[in-house]
Amino acid sequence: MRLMPALRRWAATVALALLLAAGCAALGVWQWNRHVDRSAAVAVVQANYDAAPVPLADVTGVTDVTGGSGIAADQVWRVVDVEGHYLTDATVLLRNRPVDGQAGFHVLEPLLVQGGALDGSILVVDRGWVPTGLDGSGAASVPTAPAGTVELLARLRADERPSTRSAPDGQVQAISVDQVRAAADTPQWVADTTTIRAYAMAVTENGAAPVDLGPLARPDTGLGSHLSYAFQWWVFALGALVGCGVLIVRDVRDDRAPAADGGPAETMPRSRRRHRVTAEEEEDALLDAQTG
Repeated sequence: MRLMPALRRWAATVALALLLAAGCAALGVWQWNRHVDRSAAVAVVQANYDAAPVPLADVTGVTDVTGGSGIAADQVWRVVDVEGHYLTDATVLLRNRPVDGQAGFHVLEPLLVQGGALDGSILVVDRGWVPTGLDGSGAASVPTAPAGTVELLARLRADERPSTRSAPDGQVQAISVDQVRAAADTPQWVADTTTIRAYAMAVTENGAAPVDLGPLARPDTGLGSHLSYAFQWWVFALGALVGCGVLIVRDVRDDRAPAADGGPAETMPRSRRRHRVTAEEEEDALLDAQTG
């Protein structure tokens, strides 16, 4: 058995197996973390979506509107009630946000909060959605927000990250309150007005669903396939290590196979080696043929 070549083969096999196992294990951890994050998000939805409404000012993080941090993660989808009035001529359309697979625009309206700790601040409200026009360039029809004081029941959502994509006048690509304010372009929403770093999805206005607007879809609470994918990657990692061991054991077994002359093992099957005709046997056969 030639030791050094064998050691080099085994070292290369082990290195490749470890590399494959490490990659598969890392992918499994990534899928596991996605499963954990998804489970936490689903738990928040299940806890808050159908809960009893609370005053907007009672939600953790909403009163801290100057730092821009917005609401706490466990307060997302919390049902709140708030009183105020919509700013006139300040409607903004959210682009590229289909509802149940149907293209349309979300109708965003800034609400001036009245009363309580947040009196005088602005809350962006997603009132619902409308389908796109026939040419796809704009909404088919955008209903006017109710005038006067509105008793709003809504679900809170975290302020979205500003979009880097451009949009036509009066439209946005993300519900980022700063971008919504810029798109609204109304003197009623001045730059120094306190803006709540979150937005709300309307449930009812004065006790009824928003008129002539499609309702916003309930969030998906499925956990997806991240957990099963994680275990699959970990099984692949284990398989790489087991396969490495099997290959090395077979290699050792082949190298240790006995040979008749003490050298490397003969590769020809035993049955064929046993029936090989020697020169003496050939000579005897020729003499027998001549004398026969």
